[in-house]
Amino acid sequence: MGTEPARSRVTLSSISSRAWEHPADRGALVALRRLKGFDTVVKAMSGLVNERAVRLVVLGSAVRVDERQFATLHRLLGDVGRVLDVAELPELYVTADPTLNAVTIGMNKPIIVLNSALVDLLDEEELRFVVAHELGHALSGHAVYRTILMRLLQLTTSMASIPFGGLGLRAIVAALNEWARKAELSADRAGLLATQDPATAFRVHMQLASGGHLEDLDTTSFFAQGQEYADSGDLRDSVLKLLLVENRTHPFAVVRASELRRWVDGGDYTRILEGEYPRREDDATASVSDEAKAAAASYSEAFASSQDLLGKVLHETAGVVGSVKGWFDETVRRRRDEE
Repeated sequence: MGTEPARSRVTLSSISSRAWEHPADRGALVALRRLKGFDTVVKAMSGLVNERAVRLVVLGSAVRVDERQFATLHRLLGDVGRVLDVAELPELYVTADPTLNAVTIGMNKPIIVLNSALVDLLDEEELRFVVAHELGHALSGHAVYRTILMRLLQLTTSMASIPFGGLGLRAIVAALNEWARKAELSADRAGLLATQDPATAFRVHMQLASGGHLEDLDTTSFFAQGQEYADSGDLRDSVLKLLLVENRTHPFAVVRASELRRWVDGGDYTRILEGEYPRREDDATASVSDEAKAAAASYSEAFASSQDLLGKVLHETAGVVGSVKGWFDETVRRRRDEE
């Protein structure tokens, strides 16, 4: 693991997780955060058995990162915590695993676990991005609220015995997975905000997609590949893409890189570094309806900018429906005025 000269990074004082959350992810989180008491109950239920068991497994089988063990990772965690202005950092572990992965588990006290393959592959700055990505998951409370929805999902299992009930259940699972994929995009943004180097963030996704052959990759070609995936003009490909990701909790690596670059190019990343971001002290007053509108606008914008045929059809259909609704509302208003 190489050591690079320290560089100055902007400290994002009192930054709210809403700053990096994808609109579709943020809308769901803001709504669920209003369910006062429910998350506390879920935390308590999980903490009695599941979370304690998970922590014991990690404690007994992995290596806890501290000043003497994986000292570089320990320093990186402290660095990203400082940049994101985190008062209490989660525990960090390294586990022996040949797959390129990392995970944040636990709710009362989240734990970050990095697979050894990831630690072996990535350089120091790339690992900084990964650690910050996982810290973003912890700060957004993704584990808590995913568990809440999974509990709700368990209550709907009786639908499976009802004719066509399985279709409804499948729709709920698909929606949960869609949220999980958007949560990954959120965490990527947190990783970038802590790293403050887009090139490093993009390299991580190139490494994950290639299995570590960075010297054989070209950034321009890599993003052109992502654009080709997004712009598939064949309706069959559009439907296939929906089916391929239906049961995936993570977007494809090439897609994640493209989405992150789009966020950077859109200007939000720069505005946040300049101090224009929501603060934690305002989280309690965040508007659910405003976030819902932002989520809808995000999907509409994605459809509008895509060359994907199905996406264009959905966008144009939504536009027609919106126009008809506007005409109808205006007609009703005029008749009321005339009366």
